[in-house]
Amino acid sequence: METESEPYVRLATLRQLHQVVANLNTARSLADTLQTVADGVLTGLGYQLSCVNLVRADGDLVVAAFAGDPAAEALITGRVGSRASWDRRLRMGEAWDDLRFIPHTEGWVLVDDDVPQWHTDGPEPRFEDEWHPLDRLYAPMYTSGGQRELLGVISVDRPRNGRRPGAWGREALQMYASQAAIAISNARLRSNMQRALVRLEREQQALRASEESFRQAFEYAPSGMAIAEMGGDQHGRLLRANDALCRLLGRPAAVMRRYSFADLVHPEDVGTLLRTSPEGGRAELRLARRDGTYIWVSLRNSVVADTADGPRFLLTHIEDIEERKRHELQLAHRASHDALTGLPNSAELRARLSARLCSRPDGRVRATAADAAGLLPAYGNGSAYESGSAYEDGAAYGGAYEGAYERTYEGAYGHGPGAGGAYEYEHAYRADGFDFDPSGGAGAGAYDGHVHAVAPVGEIDDGTKGLAVLFCDLDGFKSINDRFGHHTGDAVLIEVARRLTDGVRDGDTVARLGGDEFVVLADGLGAADAADLAVRLRNGIIPPIRVDGRAVRVGASFGIGWAECGMSVEEVLNSADQRMYMEKRSRAKVQRRAG
Repeated sequence: METESEPYVRLATLRQLHQVVANLNTARSLADTLQTVADGVLTGLGYQLSCVNLVRADGDLVVAAFAGDPAAEALITGRVGSRASWDRRLRMGEAWDDLRFIPHTEGWVLVDDDVPQWHTDGPEPRFEDEWHPLDRLYAPMYTSGGQRELLGVISVDRPRNGRRPGAWGREALQMYASQAAIAISNARLRSNMQRALVRLEREQQALRASEESFRQAFEYAPSGMAIAEMGGDQHGRLLRANDALCRLLGRPAAVMRRYSFADLVHPEDVGTLLRTSPEGGRAELRLARRDGTYIWVSLRNSVVADTADGPRFLLTHIEDIEERKRHELQLAHRASHDALTGLPNSAELRARLSARLCSRPDGRVRATAADAAGLLPAYGNGSAYESGSAYEDGAAYGGAYEGAYERTYEGAYGHGPGAGGAYEYEHAYRADGFDFDPSGGAGAGAYDGHVHAVAPVGEIDDGTKGLAVLFCDLDGFKSINDRFGHHTGDAVLIEVARRLTDGVRDGDTVARLGGDEFVVLADGLGAADAADLAVRLRNGIIPPIRVDGRAVRVGASFGIGWAECGMSVEEVLNSADQRMYMEKRSRAKVQRRAG
């Protein structure tokens, strides 16, 4: 009978197989595809129970779909069997091509392994090919392609005709397993693509949100921000500038895109800009405003990329530090200038003298302080100077402050008014004389480019031009201070400082050592020039000074020394100080003889 009905069974099976395979392609998700596979076994292949076991990422198999018995479905769906137990089953029993049949006579050893399974009750088989309740039939599903990897296993049970499947039934189940594997692979691919699309959309949304957040943070940041190109011919060109930077520099955004930072930086700060690293670099420099002035800013760089492999850009934060720099300058000015008169103090005077001198003498015979006793007086009264000095240890010059002032900020904003408030004093020493760094070895190379300071020999003008050091001490100041008080004395000192400053050239230095002592540095003078300058300055101090409606007078004694390479700062000041005291005592003797 089976032989007579074989053609009909074959045709009916092919029709049913075609229908269930078509249904596999209509499932919309992986879960729907798996359940369709399980249902197709019942509707198209004539079994009453089916189970789809799917290989997980770790290699074990999980019961992903079940059909035919709700109780068994609730019992084993989602349970996992180890890959080792499944491999054991797929090697047992009878191999029907790719199918694996384990008769009940061998399957009893599998009762206690970890593969999820169910048991059905039924009578003992009466015929040889009749299905036993403990028979097991598995249809492995493999991926297509050169390497066949196990995708899952379809388990079937209880054929409707109660018999083990014949040749055509086995072929139909194997064909179905092959088509199911294709459908599951496609469903997985679609699921992965959908997840990738969802993830991509979320990433794009996050990117758009991030870009919007960056745009708002960039545009509305309280401090300046700019994006510039990196590399290529347009390296450093500004691509975007936020509103805060435009306001800071007084330039519209459209105009800012024409520049790079190198176009805007102060010429003295170009080197600082070029040395600033693009990745995490920091610098403090000056940028040009539209009105031609410069403003101090702090730059902080970072590198950003448009995409993972896209072009890189330079993101720069610009912070206004003008007030801080102004405050630093004020502090530096206070450290290097006298609070009452606004003149450079002892520390600044020593720094400027030290910058002009070097330790190597120029080879000429230099007149020492001891030799000065035999020289003619600076002001032609014919008396010889008396030796000795009241400041031999140099303590009167405030050495504690020497080197404390960094001249980095000189000229950045100009000198502020002195604490006395009487007038503003601004002074910039000539770069050719005072920009020399005297540190270094004793070799000739240490002084390359340095112009040695020389001094005239004797009081006769021999044409030598040098750095004259005029030491000034006020005469009669103590009596004014004692009689009229410190307020009047301070006013006198302020006025004397002004008159001294008005009496020298722009490149000269007038400094206050303390008390009623002042020092004038004047470069490029001969002996006669220095004597004439001392006379002019003394004559400028002598006229009455009005303080609170009262006229007071002070005199001045000047001693002329010379700064010469090979001398120390103390030697230069002591020399001028000794000459001043000689001149003061000489004039006192003349006055006593005249009286």
